[in-house]
Amino acid sequence: MDVTPLIWAVSLGLAGSLLVVDVAVVARRPHIPTTVECLRYLGFYVGLAVLFGLGVWAAWGADFAGQFYAGWITEYSLSVDNLFVFLLIMTKFAVPRPYQQTALLVGIILALVLRGLFIWAGAAAISAFSWVFYLFGGFLVWTAVKVGREGEADDDEFRPPLLLRLVLRWFPSTTEYHGVKLTIVEGGRRLMTPMLVVLVALGATDLLFAFDSIPAIFGLTSEPYLVLMANLFALMGLRQLYFLLGDLLKRLIYLNIGLAVLLGFIGVKLILHALSENELPFINGGEPVPWVPDIPTWVSLVAIVLILGVTTIASLWKVRRDDRAGSGAPGPQDDVPLADVGLGDERLDRERVGGEDRIELDAVGGAEDEQGPGGAVDERP
Repeated sequence: MDVTPLIWAVSLGLAGSLLVVDVAVVARRPHIPTTVECLRYLGFYVGLAVLFGLGVWAAWGADFAGQFYAGWITEYSLSVDNLFVFLLIMTKFAVPRPYQQTALLVGIILALVLRGLFIWAGAAAISAFSWVFYLFGGFLVWTAVKVGREGEADDDEFRPPLLLRLVLRWFPSTTEYHGVKLTIVEGGRRLMTPMLVVLVALGATDLLFAFDSIPAIFGLTSEPYLVLMANLFALMGLRQLYFLLGDLLKRLIYLNIGLAVLLGFIGVKLILHALSENELPFINGGEPVPWVPDIPTWVSLVAIVLILGVTTIASLWKVRRDDRAGSGAPGPQDDVPLADVGLGDERLDRERVGGEDRIELDAVGGAEDEQGPGGAVDERP
């Protein structure tokens, strides 16, 4: 696949322009997006991805277009899994809902930068060492087993990454939100606000997710251009999807199992690809393994769609059956999406989050933590 510097520049320039416009709109008027607004933007971004795939088909052929669509759908499904964690972060840190758009947008920009670095490093490693596919494949299979053992996606506990715990320990913070400001001066000291803590949490969490998503897409296409564009289109519209789905995400109870099967499939595909191009001296004398089957792109695409489709249908069927049977039927408080929980939602804080686990983001070395209106989970080591 021959991608000229001009195509790279135009593609990245257009993507950057969309982000700049998005940032300008959100920064000008932080608000809670309506369902119509979310559907409009989401349809726009999905439509762009479909058109981009058709453009790839016209320029480089159906096989590369299939690689893009397979990578885009995979990255999108893994990004949906991120939304569960984003919901927990927003709830635990009691982010006022009008400011959640800004937090998500900045978090997505951080994700794009981090994933860009991962893609560059992964492409360089693959071009230099073909045996890297063994590492990627083995890692994905191990991740699939780990994700599958988690079972249903019903874990309501947010475990702060190491980076966030270090930030909370080393830097003094205030307990209240001050709009979308990241720091304020109080008592002659500069303090970080809970908004900055939330952004660190979102960025660090997506960094961990990138360890799964980047090897997964390299199992579907080895073209850095397609890998980057699939990630760009997967992250575009993620903010609207967050507000659009809300509590519906909690109904995808088998999502972890579906993602485990998906990652396992791609991991096996990577290992088979590594065997077909083997150069390791202790495997088949350093020669490619001739009997290894080649999985075509269209098979990968069909498998991805089937796995995710069966996962979604089975999840919704199970929830509907439980509702009808009266077991685990949602109560009145469950009608409120987790994304609605914000400052002042004391009843929901107690019932959905657990008020005793939420404490102030006090300055390091301060007095004992007490419950505050802008509290957050204190996971400082």
